[in-house]
Amino acid sequence: MTVTIVGSQLGDEGKGGVVDLYGEDVDVVARYQGGDNAGHTVVHDGTTYKLSLVPSGAVRGNIGVLGNGCVVNPETLFEEIDALRERGLDPDVRVAERAHVITPYHRVLDGIEEKAKDDLAAGTTGRGIGPAYEDKVGRRGVRVGDLLDPDVLRERLEYVVPQKRAIATEVYGLEPDEAFDVEHLFATYRAYGERLADEDMTVNCGEFLADRIDAGDEVMLEGAQGTSIDIDHGIYPYVTSSNPTAGGAATGTGLGPTVVGRGEVIGIVKAYLSRVGTGPLPTELGHVEGQTPEGGGDTAETAEEIATYIRDEGGEYGTVTGRPRRVGWLDVPMLRHAARANGFTGLAINHVDVLAGLDAVKVGHAYEFDGEELRTMPATTEQWGRCEAIYREFDGWPEVDWTAVAAEGYDAIPENARTYLEYVSDELGAPIYAVGVGPGREQTVVLESPV
Repeated sequence: MTVTIVGSQLGDEGKGGVVDLYGEDVDVVARYQGGDNAGHTVVHDGTTYKLSLVPSGAVRGNIGVLGNGCVVNPETLFEEIDALRERGLDPDVRVAERAHVITPYHRVLDGIEEKAKDDLAAGTTGRGIGPAYEDKVGRRGVRVGDLLDPDVLRERLEYVVPQKRAIATEVYGLEPDEAFDVEHLFATYRAYGERLADEDMTVNCGEFLADRIDAGDEVMLEGAQGTSIDIDHGIYPYVTSSNPTAGGAATGTGLGPTVVGRGEVIGIVKAYLSRVGTGPLPTELGHVEGQTPEGGGDTAETAEEIATYIRDEGGEYGTVTGRPRRVGWLDVPMLRHAARANGFTGLAINHVDVLAGLDAVKVGHAYEFDGEELRTMPATTEQWGRCEAIYREFDGWPEVDWTAVAAEGYDAIPENARTYLEYVSDELGAPIYAVGVGPGREQTVVLESPV
C-alpha cells in the first residue's frame, strides 16, 4: 500500500511534519519531485531538523528515497547526510539512477535568469532547480547514473558545458569560472559518483519501490511544494518546474498510477495561506517589500496588523532563504482546485493554533470574476489576478494549552475552531485525518491513520 502526501496550496503547508507523524508506521519514504529548494522542518523527540533534500522520514529511521522525478545536488545531499550523522542519526538514503543532477552552472544561470525575468520572476531560491529541469526536458541533462560511469559522465559534460558557457558569456556577459569548466566538473562529480557507489546509495527507483511493496512494506510518497505551484496545474509562470500533484507520485517514482491510486492521498492544508514569491494572491493580508494588496476585506492598517500577527505566530519565514512569506486568509477555491486535481482521500489541517486569539477568522469562500461567481481557480494566472475574494467570516477561538488539546483529542479543540475545520472538510469532500496545533509531533490531533 502507498500513502501520498500532497501540499494543497502554495507550499509550506507542513508536509514534513505529517510525514513524520505517520512515518512511524511506514518502512520507506520516497520523494517524487523537487530539489534542495524544498525546505521542510521536522521536530522529532524535541529536536528540530531543517532539511532541504533528504526525505523527512530519514530522521525516524525510515529508508529515504529520492525518486527519478527529483533533481539532486550531490553537495547538498552529502552535507545533509553528514550533518545528520554528526547529530547521532544514521540516515539510509537511496537515490534513483534516473534522477537528474544539479550542477554549479545550473545555480549560476538560475540566479541571473531569475533577475532578468523581472516581474515574471517566480521567486526561486536560486538553487538551480529550474535550469536542471530545463536540461532534463531538453535531453541534455546529467543523471545520477551517469556519475557512476566516467566515460558517460565526460561525454555528457563535454556536450552541455560549452552551451552553458556560451549562454553565460554571450547572453549575460559573465566571465566564466570553474562552474563552466569541464575538467573541474568532471573531477568533482566523478568523486560524488564514487561516494554514491561506495555507500551503495543508487537504485532503480520503480523496481526498488515495487519490490518493497511486494515484500509487504508500507511506502509513503512525499511531494515538495504545493498544488498551486505545479508546473501544469499551478499559477504559471509563478510555479516550480515539476509536478507536486499526486500524478507526479507515479511519474516521479516509477510506480504505476493504479498503485498510487489504490492507496491514500492526503492533502495537507495550512489553516491560512502563505507563499514566497511574486504573483497574484486574492486573499492576501498586509504586504511584504512594498507590495500593496487589497487587504483581505479589512482596512489596510488592520490587514497589516493581522498579517504581522500571523507571520510571527506561524514562523512564516522561508526554511531555506529566511525570507518573510506573504500571508492571507484561507483560499477555498484554491483548495477545491487541489481536491479535484489530486483526489484527496483525507486531510491534515495544520497551524490552527496560529489563528488563535483573533476576534474573527475569514476565508475566501469564492471569487468574483467579471461579475460571475467562481468556486474554483480559473485556468490562467492573469484571470486569477482579476478575481476578488468573496469572504465568509467565522468567530475566532481562544489561545489554549494546545499540547493538552492534542492529548485529549478532537473534542478538546475549541468549538469555533472545529466549526472552521468542518467547513473545510465539507467544502473539499474529504474527512479530516489530523489537525496540527503546534510544531511538534505531540501537538497533533490524530483522528485516523492512513497506514
